[in-house]
Amino acid sequence: MGAGANLTFHCPDCGEAMTVNEPMRDALLDHGCVVCGTTLSSSAFSHDDR
Repeated sequence: MGAGANLTFHCPDCGEAMTVNEPMRDALLDHGCVVCGTTLSSSAFSHDDR
């Protein structure tokens, strides 16, 4: 999957949802949710197959 591929992020704690790319996914995994700061795992992301 390239850097342009879209993923859907959904925070399991606060419910924040957004479309992200691979670099954004990596940053969220490293730093946590941008809204509530909860630690995330790869299960918080799904492929956007549109």
